[in-house]
Amino acid sequence: MGSLWHGFADMGAVERDGAFVVARGEGAYIWDDGGNQYLDATAGLWFTNVGHGRREIADAVAAQLTDVAHYSNFGDLASPVLRDLAERLSAIAPVPGSKIFFTSGGSDGIDTAAKLARRYWHEMGRPDKTIVVGRQKAYHGMHVAGTALSGLAPNREGYGEFMPDVRTIEWDQAKSLTALIEEVGADRIAAFFAEPIIGAGGVYLPPEGYLTEVRKICRDNDILFVADEVVTGFGRIGGSWFASSRFDLQPDIMTTAKGLTSGYVPMGAVFIAPHIAEPFFAGGVWWRHGYTYGGHAGAAAAAMANLDIIERENLLDASKNLESLLHEHFAPLADHARVSEVRSGLGAVAAVQLADPAEAVGMVKTLRAHGVSTRAAGAGALQISPTFVITEGQVAEMAARFAKALG
Repeated sequence: MGSLWHGFADMGAVERDGAFVVARGEGAYIWDDGGNQYLDATAGLWFTNVGHGRREIADAVAAQLTDVAHYSNFGDLASPVLRDLAERLSAIAPVPGSKIFFTSGGSDGIDTAAKLARRYWHEMGRPDKTIVVGRQKAYHGMHVAGTALSGLAPNREGYGEFMPDVRTIEWDQAKSLTALIEEVGADRIAAFFAEPIIGAGGVYLPPEGYLTEVRKICRDNDILFVADEVVTGFGRIGGSWFASSRFDLQPDIMTTAKGLTSGYVPMGAVFIAPHIAEPFFAGGVWWRHGYTYGGHAGAAAAAMANLDIIERENLLDASKNLESLLHEHFAPLADHARVSEVRSGLGAVAAVQLADPAEAVGMVKTLRAHGVSTRAAGAGALQISPTFVITEGQVAEMAARFAKALG
């Protein structure tokens, strides 16, 4: 019996069957500890945008750790690389002049956004605006706010009520947000959280016009719009740095992580529009919030090197091309008897929805036997979100291996 407790796992099954140990990676491939090669269908967990084995990022981190590994950025403290990264991110932000608040990852970002939204309205003299709204199927991480906002019931079960003043609405109907506003009053709602593409909940693409409509509803009712771009950010949306840029959402707050460093070192960044930051930057207000490792200098060096690669190798264009390649090669699997739907055509993501959701865990293992590493997402979907450096031939081969695994 091992000592490692895995996340999101039936540990009895892991103890019985053993762990799948990933020993190394290069480009679009990973290898297990037995030397077997697999096409990585998930880019780790949505994050290895620039591919595995990038020595350039490792070297940048090593150089930074030699200078200073990390120093708190509380109060007036900062490191040169962190200040440079903040300016670089603000320059590509969907809302010009955005302030950047660093975290250790996406779940930190959601808690940060929830607290900031409530505190903002307090500073604006409207302390009754405390309700935060999420959607069915949404994930939003596993901290207290993210768990409370989750639209995935199994992620909330067994904990009791983590956070008051949370509401969940339908994931694909803008009118459900309007109905909630009519029910509780806009003067009580602080923020609406939306993943532009629902990720871990099963890879659900937004209906045509949905994002624009809910953004307008929020603006018309003085509700902060929080774009959860932990998955879609830094190119995963296809062709743009962020979905908020691609769809001109102009979020009040935007959470990011994963693709910021391509997962080489844990890091997240919350983008805060100037008008939301203004009460806190005017002077005299302390926002008592932060994380020990938020803005870690080594992570910031990884992010800078990662962004260099994305820009130098035109990986935003590659992700846009991958958007169409995934649709071309995986959409035909919808004709298979064991598949009810393939969701693709927006962003460098796709999902093969199994007709029988109970087959998903077994199919993940079957796919490994065919040389593909993937995972189950939502209710019986198989996740596809490869690195941006994957070739068309590798995409075609991955889809062919899916077809063989389905039988």
